[in-house]
Amino acid sequence: MQVSETRVRSILTRTSGYLRGVTSHSLQPYRGCSYGRSLCGVGCYVRHNGWLTRGAAWGSFLEARINAAEAYLEGVERERRWARRSRGGFAVFLSSSTDPFVPQERKLGVTRSVLEAMLVEPPDTLVLQTHSARVAEQRELVCALAERCSLRVHVSIESDVDRLPGLPPPASSVAERMAAARVLHDAGVFVVVTVSPLLPIRDPGRFFDRVAEAADAVVIDHFIGGDGTSDGSRTSRTGLPAAMAAVDPESPTLAYRDRIVAIARERLPGRVGVGPHGFAARYGDAPAERA
Repeated sequence: MQVSETRVRSILTRTSGYLRGVTSHSLQPYRGCSYGRSLCGVGCYVRHNGWLTRGAAWGSFLEARINAAEAYLEGVERERRWARRSRGGFAVFLSSSTDPFVPQERKLGVTRSVLEAMLVEPPDTLVLQTHSARVAEQRELVCALAERCSLRVHVSIESDVDRLPGLPPPASSVAERMAAARVLHDAGVFVVVTVSPLLPIRDPGRFFDRVAEAADAVVIDHFIGGDGTSDGSRTSRTGLPAAMAAVDPESPTLAYRDRIVAIARERLPGRVGVGPHGFAARYGDAPAERA
């Protein structure tokens, strides 16, 4: 893993594509991701983004944007005005192409500095998205932010098992992430478990019962339509679909997603979102979109 530091001129990116209907902006405290060689990195859509990877293997580099907090404060007034005028509100997704709580964050503190800057100049809405249980270490700061803006913490838990055949382990175990979600939920933070991308679930009923205790809502997103392509072609170039099929042959299909969504809605009525609508905090019983 090559770790480097850089300074950026701006840190708030106006959203397009999948995120356009979710938030007005995204914010990446790092370029690259230390979890790129873990389970979540196998199907991560960012690995196909040559502009971000610059020819390097996904999971082999991490570039810390050490002035991210300063850049946020410099640009926040301008971007807030634009977002309220053009998008109906200033909402930030942190993060969509890295993880805010990579292991190096403990030393570098880039994400923490951004969150502290947001206490001074809060967005209208903040979505804090992570695959790591380390988010619970920032409980006090997250709780303080929840008093300053509409805050949702999204904890990705894609399955009730930690391993798929032939693939690496996750960044944090299912049990660790479920416990982290519960810690924040019990502290009064609005927590969403994002089952994204949806992987085979051994016992869906029990899984969603656990989610119901640890979170306020759940979002289910399949790689078909969820990886930036309508047919899941990016993910199809990886080993993820074959590993999924080895566990449950139906799991690489939207029929599997629809079956899992139905079970989730039985366990969490009115608290289930699907795809981009779910990431935008629209929960309910509307039919899942077909790719």
